[in-house]
Amino acid sequence: MTYESATPAPSVNMGYRAEEQQSADGPRESAVLLADKEGRASAPSPQSGFDDQSIRHSGRKKRPMMLIVGLGLLIAVIVIVAVIVPVYFKVIKPHSSSSDSSSGSSGSGTSGGGGSGGGGGGGSQAPTGAITGGYGSLITTEDGTSFTYMNTFGGIWVSDPNDPYNDNAQAQSWSKPLNQSWDWNVDKVRGVNLGGWLVPEPFIAPSLFEPYQNSSTLNATDEWTLSEAMALDTANGGLSQLETHYKTFITEEDFARIASAGLNWVRLPIPFWAISKFDGEPFLEGVAWTYALKAFAWARKYGIRVNLDLHTMPGSQNGYNHSGKGGQVNWLYGVMGYANGQRSLDYMRVFVEFITQPEFANVVPHFGVVNEPLVKTIGLDVMGSFYLHMHDVLRNITGLGAGHGPYLSIHDGFEPLSDYANFLPGNDRLALDSHPYMCFTDQDPSPISTQLQKPCDSWADSFNTSWSSFGVTTAGEWSLAVNDCGYWVNGVGAGTRWEGTFYSWTGTTGNEGIHGCDSWNDWQSWNDTLKADFQQIALASMDALQNWFFWTWKIGNSTVLGTVGAPFWSYSLGLEQGWMPTDPRAAVGVCGGSSPASSLTPQMTGGPGSGDFAASVRKANPWPPTTIAPSGYSATQLPSYTQTGTPIPTLSMPSVSATVTDNGWFDPSDTTPMYTPIAGCTYPDAWDATDVPLPAACTGAARRVRNVVPMPKRTAAPM
Repeated sequence: MTYESATPAPSVNMGYRAEEQQSADGPRESAVLLADKEGRASAPSPQSGFDDQSIRHSGRKKRPMMLIVGLGLLIAVIVIVAVIVPVYFKVIKPHSSSSDSSSGSSGSGTSGGGGSGGGGGGGSQAPTGAITGGYGSLITTEDGTSFTYMNTFGGIWVSDPNDPYNDNAQAQSWSKPLNQSWDWNVDKVRGVNLGGWLVPEPFIAPSLFEPYQNSSTLNATDEWTLSEAMALDTANGGLSQLETHYKTFITEEDFARIASAGLNWVRLPIPFWAISKFDGEPFLEGVAWTYALKAFAWARKYGIRVNLDLHTMPGSQNGYNHSGKGGQVNWLYGVMGYANGQRSLDYMRVFVEFITQPEFANVVPHFGVVNEPLVKTIGLDVMGSFYLHMHDVLRNITGLGAGHGPYLSIHDGFEPLSDYANFLPGNDRLALDSHPYMCFTDQDPSPISTQLQKPCDSWADSFNTSWSSFGVTTAGEWSLAVNDCGYWVNGVGAGTRWEGTFYSWTGTTGNEGIHGCDSWNDWQSWNDTLKADFQQIALASMDALQNWFFWTWKIGNSTVLGTVGAPFWSYSLGLEQGWMPTDPRAAVGVCGGSSPASSLTPQMTGGPGSGDFAASVRKANPWPPTTIAPSGYSATQLPSYTQTGTPIPTLSMPSVSATVTDNGWFDPSDTTPMYTPIAGCTYPDAWDATDVPLPAACTGAARRVRNVVPMPKRTAAPM
């Protein structure tokens, strides 16, 4: 069964897109947007970090001993000045000039604002009490463990308990500190996902799922069934096992290592139940938010920006295991599709209210509203209606134009990027997200050495074109998977296309038989030649995609295998073992740069015209949608919820200062109650209602929802 199916099998993992491959003989185009702004004469070697001293000292002839000693002293002085002066002017001086006026300031513009602060213990410091440092500084975390910050790229961390929202940290010398605005025409996203952390997936965190297999009553294949199984397993802690996973899977040291790897963004998948859930849903409610706050604090400390991605939808937006529950699509599809769509708007609203606050605006400037909706099933027309209404609801909170709230990222739904060339013209800072993968389609059995330019040939042109025609376009996910081998990559017990064991797969296989994945999964036996080939594929992918987030930072060990079973997907393991580049800047120019994209227009980045939809656009994208598949019912005939739910579930702020009184809600005028079931109504199962009979009552006719058109305002932060 392929990802195009309307009802994916419950254990299917990711229905990642499989774009048509260009011919290997076709043109290779880089997605280079502008000339290299990072001051390098040439790309560094992918085998090592960018080391200026090693370049300066190469080829030096022997000199008399006194001259060598003199030069050594001179170099020592230069190094000391080079380290101390930037730290003073970039961190200490700005801090000293801003802390007098506003401890816990907003951090907007170029003033202080946002540091390590909060999130239930995100504010660890060096043991000496220092509030900032760089390469070689010793960090002690909230649990008392210590590590040395090994960022060779000029990164500066900042953690000031007296100024918890200080935004002066900088991931690398070439990445802007958080208190400077991101310029999409100049700056490059080099990011990584924190997949499997707050939204556990079987192939990323297999040790969570492995204890609950081969049961006569319940096998854990997604977070729904995992939560049900854990709740019954009181002897091992019940659902508290999930919080143990949150505590240990990603830690502060991971963020330090991410910055040290030359990466400047993270994409953080988060479930809607980090806010709240409905009765009958088995998820661990509210706890993930505590760890999202830690992520924001650690990102602030190390100068890393966050793309917060709402990864799950009520009812499931795609039927895959990472949507909450595998099986059916019930979001904007089926009898409960409209009601689930209504409910999802509340979760988007609550997250945006929080991250638009000035304390977090610099740290979380990007919000993915829904991960991987299955557009072939739902319909692009229905998605257009939803996205326009979503845009109105969220921009009514943030206001319109640059600096007013995050970019709102929509996923292409596995449709060609070209389908979005003129999508919702007049929008205010919509970004387009695409997940190009090589492995979830016909398998390519040709030698890896012949596939090194495949990312350039397959992706660069479409990403260039989308950048020029739609606007900001990012690759929110990609990996090194040249085939679909890997332990549970396709889902628990789902088999692989490579071996020909993936359900009823009839496409091309790897021609290696039932154990054909063994050598691909056995990363300990990979030789240097194979690792170099994978590194080259990584560099080609980075250059073709330009603004990207690798999926994912970490794959946990399997308790069955005793090791990582899906090595293609782990950035950190690739760094340690030598198949990921230690400096992502080495990717610049790998695809040739023959057809750079145009610069973004002002309207694409929140300039004049942003948020100004023509009447024809609104008419073509009505909310509620005209009809909802598969039955073709009008949304007004389907079950719906009513906006009478109170209290509004605001998200908690970090406990960083007794003087901080903000309540997690940016716009105090936003007092509309939440969507909730209509009293006295009986609804079908919201997660299993694709083809149930239409109920006789509780339809949309009970409450029609008007379009809320945003006003060009910016509301002050709540007091």
